Amino acid sequence: MRPHEGTPHCLETEAECPKLASFPTLRSACSLSAMQVSASLRPFLFLLPTALLAPAATAGPQAQNTPSAFETVLSDYEAYRRQVSPEYAMRKGDDTRAGELRDVSPRAHITDINATRDFLVRIMAIDATQMNAADQLDYRLFRRQLEMALEGDKFGDWMMPINARSGPHQEIPQMGDLDRFQTELDFIHYAKRLTCVPGQLLQLEETLRAGMAAGKVPPRLVIEAIPQQVRIARESALNRLQAPLAKFPASMSSESRARITEEIASTIPKIAEQMMLFEAFLITDYLPACRASIAASSMEGGAEWYAFQLRSFTTTELTAQEIHDIGVREVARIRGEMLAVIAKTDWSSAQSSSAALADDDRFAQFIEYLRTDPRFYCKSGDELLARYRSFCKEIDPHLPELFGTCPRLTYGIREIPRFMAPSQTTAYYQPGSMKRGEPGWFYANTYRLDMRPTYEIVPLSLHEAVPGHHFQISLADELEGSREFRKDLDSTAFVEGWALYSERLGIEMGFYADPYDDFGRLLYEMWRATRLVVDTGLHAFGWSRDDAIAYMTKHTALSALNIENEVDRYIGWPGQATAYKIGELCIRELRAEAETALGSAFDIRRFHDAVLLHGPLPLDVLRATVRDWIAAEVHRARTASTTTP
Repeated sequence: MRPHEGTPHCLETEAECPKLASFPTLRSACSLSAMQVSASLRPFLFLLPTALLAPAATAGPQAQNTPSAFETVLSDYEAYRRQVSPEYAMRKGDDTRAGELRDVSPRAHITDINATRDFLVRIMAIDATQMNAADQLDYRLFRRQLEMALEGDKFGDWMMPINARSGPHQEIPQMGDLDRFQTELDFIHYAKRLTCVPGQLLQLEETLRAGMAAGKVPPRLVIEAIPQQVRIARESALNRLQAPLAKFPASMSSESRARITEEIASTIPKIAEQMMLFEAFLITDYLPACRASIAASSMEGGAEWYAFQLRSFTTTELTAQEIHDIGVREVARIRGEMLAVIAKTDWSSAQSSSAALADDDRFAQFIEYLRTDPRFYCKSGDELLARYRSFCKEIDPHLPELFGTCPRLTYGIREIPRFMAPSQTTAYYQPGSMKRGEPGWFYANTYRLDMRPTYEIVPLSLHEAVPGHHFQISLADELEGSREFRKDLDSTAFVEGWALYSERLGIEMGFYADPYDDFGRLLYEMWRATRLVVDTGLHAFGWSRDDAIAYMTKHTALSALNIENEVDRYIGWPGQATAYKIGELCIRELRAEAETALGSAFDIRRFHDAVLLHGPLPLDVLRATVRDWIAAEVHRARTASTTTP
């Protein structure tokens, strides 16, 4: 379960849902076991090898060779996504089933994997050689998306859907925060969605029990704190569900207000009761079944699963050893840059004896200074949020200098809800929707202010807001003429790689003149470099949790709390953290290629448009796309020089 991704409505018969007639496989008897069900139609894990860019093979003499056949499949796919996920449909401006939540039961996963197979069969019957180049690329992206979903199905990780940062303990109390409330119908839909929550909790328990039976359970360490988080959420955070009632539009009658208020008030105790039962299930049944080991490779088939995770998240063929080695090299490089910045600080000039220290000792003393000097910490959460808001406004005037196209959707800065803040990392981004009239939100953590240094403000704002996540995700959503499935391909390496690259753009905006802010930038880059070492160390090379914490403590200036939360995140989400640095290195490599090839003709605004205006892409396709752009720019520059009088 993720916010707006989850619905207790199971498509079972054609009578229930006439749209099932469009999906032949869905009408067949579900003969798959729970272990055969995909985590997909997530549906966004895919790898695109170099062969993707070669001409597509035909599917044989029965192949359909008209572009309209491809359009029909994509249209059916989009209809299917909206049918099974009301939350997705709402983001697209479709409120047809806005009063429901996504089905998260094992049966729903069987439906999904059958649908995935059905769409793959249909797409393989199409002769892509009859398409133009753009359609061929979309064909291959879509086909590989389905193929990766089916490949990932055998690992059964869909049966491990909760951790400290994702699950009903985090998402249920926020249901009133992440939606628009403009019309009476919005409130009616919201009240109906709340009535679905107890059923969705039962479905989630059913999925977790399927995992217990199949031996697909997360490390106990990942789950230990969740029962208490569920308790805190139901005891102190469910009142947040009534917050939208303060937003009733003036046009609503008093009778309607009273009816909706009563419905929500009567539903909340039912949600609390089911959360209490879910908490008891976690304590008495689920936790004892969770595994003591922390490595993905310790599970049956775990080494193969981890390799798949790395391929999925990085969209490369890099092995765990190769990723680990890249991380070690990056850590060494960044450490050298950090020492150079330390020498520019007033701490260094005040500590003349530090120059005689060994590099490791000087670095350790400087980190201790950063962690303990009050000059680097705000005195209140409001002060920290105000500083984030103020800095984000400083970014905005620089964007036209670096980008030819900027998104229309606006964004804001919010505090991470306090009930969930202790287990959350420093910040995260919640996408908005132009169709829904919802802004994007950059959420900042104000828990334990002594762990939230101000030198993180610049890189974190650039990463989560603009030109990072808000900028890239909003631009993709606003692309004109792009097929819907292309707008939200979950190429983590692209999305997170772009956000990390965006932190570095602060150099060109002039935001790192203060050496402490520049050290903050390097700290964040080091954080992502250590992930390559730590994630692979934990899941492929036998590292303990303490080994991972010690490595990050030595090489970063992150607080102890952040390091522990981060390491636990890597344990519970194998492979995901490696995507950031791998993606950023790819984008930086492509920029260097463009600057070398174009020289004085290089235009940073056009380069950024070339990277962003195709939506999120797997890295090999991004390379091919940008290199084609470079070739076209070289030709354009040469043509301009020969025609200039």
